[in-house]
Amino acid sequence: MNRTMAGVWKIILLNIFIVSARSSVMKDTKVYSAMGNHDYHPKNQMPPEKNNIYEQTANLWHDWLHAASKETFKIGGYYTEKLLNQTGLRVVVLNTNLYYDQNKLTENIKDPADQFSWADKVLQDAAKNNEKVYIIGHVPPGFFEKKRDKAWFRKEFNKRYIDLIQKHSAIIQGQFFGHHHTDSFRMFYSSKGSPISAMFLTPGVTPWITTLPGVIDGGNNPGIRMFQYDTKTLLIKDIITYYMNLTYSNVAHERWEKEYRLTEAFRVPDASPASMHRVMERISTDKCYLQKYFEFNSVNYDLTECHADCRIDHVCAMREVDFEAYEKCVVKEGGSSTAPVLFTLLLSLMLSLLCLS
Repeated sequence: MNRTMAGVWKIILLNIFIVSARSSVMKDTKVYSAMGNHDYHPKNQMPPEKNNIYEQTANLWHDWLHAASKETFKIGGYYTEKLLNQTGLRVVVLNTNLYYDQNKLTENIKDPADQFSWADKVLQDAAKNNEKVYIIGHVPPGFFEKKRDKAWFRKEFNKRYIDLIQKHSAIIQGQFFGHHHTDSFRMFYSSKGSPISAMFLTPGVTPWITTLPGVIDGGNNPGIRMFQYDTKTLLIKDIITYYMNLTYSNVAHERWEKEYRLTEAFRVPDASPASMHRVMERISTDKCYLQKYFEFNSVNYDLTECHADCRIDHVCAMREVDFEAYEKCVVKEGGSSTAPVLFTLLLSLMLSLLCLS
């Protein structure tokens, strides 16, 4: 067996283990699973066509996928189903690894695996059937909040994804992605500037430290997130995040605890696009909310001060998913801080006292 095939079978065996463990814990729970960029060998190189890993993964997920879902999954790693088999509610699971700028196999393809065309048709049909939709994926569009100018999608795919969300925003009630291992969100706006959709980036269970050059303290405590939603409209009513403090766990014992509840921490009524826009504005304009968000971002791993450049990186990543709009945001919000170290430390101390009061 050559090295490539050995890597393929390692991925398949790992997926077998994960599916088995998940099934034993959540025996009667419906799972809507999306492929990540490390669920393939070589990593990141998801092909826009049928292959052994898509085939084997579809077979492993046979209890979770309907027949039609298995067919589209084997073609491109994506599928759609009714949410919990309920009329009027739908889940669309995308393989956004096809749009990842590290994926050499999709570099010169306009619509890898015809996923954009397929998603547009699914969402058109959903609108005709008066359905509300959740979108699930792994690699998100936009920029990484911990490294300025670091986008994940190729530019043309990023624009096409934004166009898809803007076109179908009336039925899309939430977008759920990962990849970062950090806790953040992204806003989508209409051409007139109204908030129309929010994408939630869920923190990782794995305490991964990013290998991206220039990222300082890029790790995270393990986090698990629960969404409370209206079972008729799919409005996201609240978000509760639980975490394990690794420092405490390594000294004492494993302990999962509540980190925060969105509506309490940011004083909003729900997690609708309007409310998440309000959260973003508070983070942008209030240093206490900024610091609170920043600590949540790493699941309470990085507790240093979010300075001026840090604020720009996080706020612009949250506010602007579009490439050009992001660059304008960075310029508009200003440049690096040149404040002396002593002044910065004094400011940090004053900020801590202010936020505690």
